[in-house]
Amino acid sequence: MAADFARIVAAVLADYALPWNGIHGVSHWARVYENGLFLARKTGANLEVVRLFALFHDARRVNEWDDRDHGLRGAEFARTLHGRLFELSEPEFQLLHRACAGHTDELTHPDPTIQTCWDSDRLDLGRVGIKPHPSRLCTEAARKPETIRWADSRSTFGDTPAFIRHEWKVDLGALSARD
Repeated sequence: MAADFARIVAAVLADYALPWNGIHGVSHWARVYENGLFLARKTGANLEVVRLFALFHDARRVNEWDDRDHGLRGAEFARTLHGRLFELSEPEFQLLHRACAGHTDELTHPDPTIQTCWDSDRLDLGRVGIKPHPSRLCTEAARKPETIRWADSRSTFGDTPAFIRHEWKVDLGALSARD
């Protein structure tokens, strides 16, 4: 079963506690998704895990700043949709769970898929005024100055990838009206 990203996004947003256009909202997930796709081509990461990480890593935040267990809550939320809206083998699901659970508190991990997930999120720190530093990134691909410049400029200027409307079925006008 291929992941149904439009339905996954709808499930996340149904109970999402924060503004959909907030700093951890839909545009952030979409940039993390794009960052992850870019990095995975270079790192050999599991593409499906990287794509799903983008949707689940902040899916269960309860505030924008100090929310220590949000990654674990996002990982557990992914577990509730596993087998219904997406399918991964058990080892792949464990990678997704670990990537979500550890993305805030851990610096690195030996697995290239988890490294790619974490870097895809960290490359989007410009949205909160933090330029990603190579020493805080896991992969060589993410540490390249041109990668940091590309991702940071998109993040800093709040780029909203167009695919969220046609692939994720999220109406940007409705997002603005809700927030």
